Amino acid sequence: MERIGQRKRNLPAPPHAVSDDLVNPHRSAVRPWLILLDDEMEPEVLDSRAPDRVAWSSLWKRRPDARIHFELADADGGTDLMWTLDVDGELPDASLTGHLRKRMNVLINANLRFTYGA
Repeated sequence: MERIGQRKRNLPAPPHAVSDDLVNPHRSAVRPWLILLDDEMEPEVLDSRAPDRVAWSSLWKRRPDARIHFELADADGGTDLMWTLDVDGELPDASLTGHLRKRMNVLINANLRFTYGA
């Protein structure tokens, strides 16, 4: 697998809450955050070791080989969350790579983050 993206940001919620949201992204109907585009699909949780690791299958229909890994660490009551995006096989072109990275940033560092009031 080749890494095509990675980003670490702080979220205000504790690791156990962030881990729960990553394992069950639709657990709260009043704060939806995993809002998918037409070219995306629900990820499957491939691995979870609460509260510090979660792995998802691909979000993208045209890149079913993609894998997303999340590492969570306690950070003064919040969570340092790092996502890593890996693909198997042929690397995507620069345009698609940029799109995949941007979507991860929107879903995790915007949508999920905003559900915690940040």
